[in-house]
Order: sequence, then C-alpha cells, then structure tokens
Amino acid sequence: MTDSTSTAIPHAGLRWGILATGGIAHAFARDLRTAGREIVAVGSRSDESAAAFAAEYGIPRGHGSYEALVADPEVDIVYVATPHHAHKDAAASAIQHGKHVLVEKAFTLTRDEAVALRDLGADAGVLVMEAMWTRYLPHMVRIREIIAAGTLGEVRTVFADHTQRISDDPSHRLNDLALGGGALLDLGIYPVSFVWDVLGEPAQVHALARLAETGADAEVATVMTHASGAVSTTVSSSRAAGPNTAHIVGTEARIEIDGVWYAATGFRVIAPDGAVLEEYRSEIDSRGMQFQALEAEALVAAGRTDGDVLPIAETVAIMGTLDEIRRQIGVRYPQEG
Repeated sequence: MTDSTSTAIPHAGLRWGILATGGIAHAFARDLRTAGREIVAVGSRSDESAAAFAAEYGIPRGHGSYEALVADPEVDIVYVATPHHAHKDAAASAIQHGKHVLVEKAFTLTRDEAVALRDLGADAGVLVMEAMWTRYLPHMVRIREIIAAGTLGEVRTVFADHTQRISDDPSHRLNDLALGGGALLDLGIYPVSFVWDVLGEPAQVHALARLAETGADAEVATVMTHASGAVSTTVSSSRAAGPNTAHIVGTEARIEIDGVWYAATGFRVIAPDGAVLEEYRSEIDSRGMQFQALEAEALVAAGRTDGDVLPIAETVAIMGTLDEIRRQIGVRYPQEG
C-alpha cells in the first residue's frame, strides 16, 4: 500500500503567525507553503532575523519581538517554535491576545506549565494544541487503523528509540538545563508520546539515564507497564545515532516501522510465521509538518477547541510522565526552584 496524500487542501481561512525563527520554524514554514497555507507574519527577537525569515518565505510582515507578533490583529493562530523553556510564556501571551496556538513539543517544561496553558485556553475559548507532528502523519493514521481493526491481536509490547549524535558542547542548548536541555524533552518526547498513543497511560514508569557534564540527560531509557498488561521500552540519546525504528508487537502480528519512524516513512505488518500481511510506503511531497496544521485548521473550522488525535488532557498527562522520568533520573530545571 502506498500513500500519496495530497497536501493542496483549501485552507480554512486561518492566518498563521510563526513565533521564533530557528530550524524547526523553517521546517514548519516550508511545509505550510507546500500545503498552500497562509502565513501572514513572523516574530523574532530581532528585526533583522524577522525580516530575513519573512523574505525567505514571502511573509508580509516581520516583527522584531514576540509581543508584536501575538498582538498583530491579522494573525489568527500562532505556531510557537521557541526552545522549551519559553513555550509557556510565549503561548500564554498569544492566548491572552485571543490567538489559537500550536505549541512545539515538548509542550512545556513541566506538567504544571501545561496545566496553566490548558486552563488559559479554556478560559479564552481558543485551540491549544501540541505540535506533535508525528501523530498526524499518514503512516501513523494507518497504523492506528490497523490496531483498531484487531489485526495485531492483543498488543503486548512496544519499542521505540530516538537516538541522534547532536552535540557534546556544554554551551549547546541541548546541554543547557536552563533552556530545558536534555535528550528527554527534545528527543525522548517522541517515543514516549508514541507509547502513549498505542498503549495509553503507563501504570508504572521505570527510568535510567546517563547525565552529561552539565547535568542534562544525554541518554534516557524507560520501561513502562500499561493497564492492559503490555510493556513498553523507549531509548533516547543526544550523543549517539541509533536506528530510530519502532515496533508494535501483538499476539497475531507485529508492525515494524522503518527508520526514521517518527517522520514520513514505511512499515510492514508481519504475521508470526513471517508472512507480510501489509506493506505501506509514505510518498508525500514534504517533511510532513503540515498535517498537524491541517488538523488545527479543521478543528477551528468545526468550532472545536480540542482534538481527538492528541487531546490537551493527554498532552498534560504526558508532561506528567516526563516529570516522573526526570524525578527518577535526577534532572531538575532551574525554573522549578
């Protein structure tokens, strides 16, 4: 089976503002343009950066501050692309200006911050959504369909890793606890959220880690049990590149997701005797970050402020799981006091 999902879907009338101009903001802007979405403004901490980003993507207005972006009356929805430590304040400011928000993962530093954004959004009547783009990719949609159909039988185990060799420079943001640095929030959020998606909330969490010289987590491994009795394992690392594959193993079949499993890729459904029951290949004309934007627009168009794929309550609960993992490995951010 091959997916050739078209991204040229008429937009729902939402005008996007992009808050911050780092690498993830560039990736998102490219995919929004691929999908024919409307970007009307970008905000940065400097006029120069905002102007350069706006010129690159044909955005009408570049603002030299985040506050100017969220106050822009032409902006309907804000994509928050700052490092983790700034998510809460940036998203809160946008919500207070009546904007819908799509907030990069990990959603916040802590569960308490996530609760604060959830409550602000509820009071304002706006969409508050985590930008866990992997959940909206076509191959993940198909995987959920296969599981729901019972093809795998009883799901017993889930495995996933997100392991990259990024930087051991102590000044790099990934090694700076004040910026929410560490493998867990930057990389581990992907497999942890994936496990939640497939198996639901963990009943027990066991975590181990290797810490970097700065105290940030360089490698994190988890073993979790779930209400069904299933067991999951995840590994994340910022110091070594691994296969970045994932597997869902059931009594009647298993799904093997190719690397890089959290991006647009393929998978196979394999019976216990090795027979391939289904082979799926993703063929999309972008990285795939636009699918979360399409979902956000569809929700707003339907008058909804929460979704089914990743409800805000689940985002908050996942942040609680990350808090528990950090508690067990001894990582605490300066902002926590």
